[in-house]
Amino acid sequence: MDNNKQPQLNGAYYGPAIPPVEQPHQHSHHRRGCCCCLFNILWIIFVTIIIIVALAILIFYVIVQPRPFKFTVTEAKLTEFNYENNTLCHNLVLNFTLRNPNKKLEILYDKAEGQAFYEGTRFNTTDAITWLNSFRQYTKTTNRTSGVFSGQQMMVLDQDQLSHFEENKRSGIFDIDVKVYFTIRFSLNDFIPGDMKAKAKCALEVPLSSSNGTTVAAFKLTKCDVSY
Repeated sequence: MDNNKQPQLNGAYYGPAIPPVEQPHQHSHHRRGCCCCLFNILWIIFVTIIIIVALAILIFYVIVQPRPFKFTVTEAKLTEFNYENNTLCHNLVLNFTLRNPNKKLEILYDKAEGQAFYEGTRFNTTDAITWLNSFRQYTKTTNRTSGVFSGQQMMVLDQDQLSHFEENKRSGIFDIDVKVYFTIRFSLNDFIPGDMKAKAKCALEVPLSSSNGTTVAAFKLTKCDVSY
């Protein structure tokens, strides 16, 4: 019998170390947890930015109290409005006032294009304000401008529209719609952001002047609807 032989331990293993087998679902759970944390952080940042922007806008409105300008047609002179052979011959002069009701904001009027309509059809376009006569309107002030609509325009009126024209002709007062499209900028302590678009809609009842300049009725000052 070999007395030098070492006794063996039951179940013992003396070979190279075997690394533990990792469970695949552990990595999957870890990745999902990281994605959820990142999503939560991004969502919190997004909500925070929205709240900050909303508060900034609210504070701006409370402090500045921006209000749209007021646009009024003060005078209208119609010396010609004849429809023959599908052609409308017209000569209309309008005077406008622009009022800035704001206490802190100045308004820069860069351009204003007026369009005149009869029975829903545009018959003339003119510039009430151009880059040559653009102007800055200070707070709580009123400025005047004008537009001339004159010329001939081909247009086709159906039977109902012709009947309406004849009614206007007999009464001496024509229903004319005017839309003015503005390009403006606001100024706050010389800080001027980008351009804004505005539109004024005016529903006018314009008396036709006779050859001696008299009219059947005086034109009524008309306030227009302004929208941005």
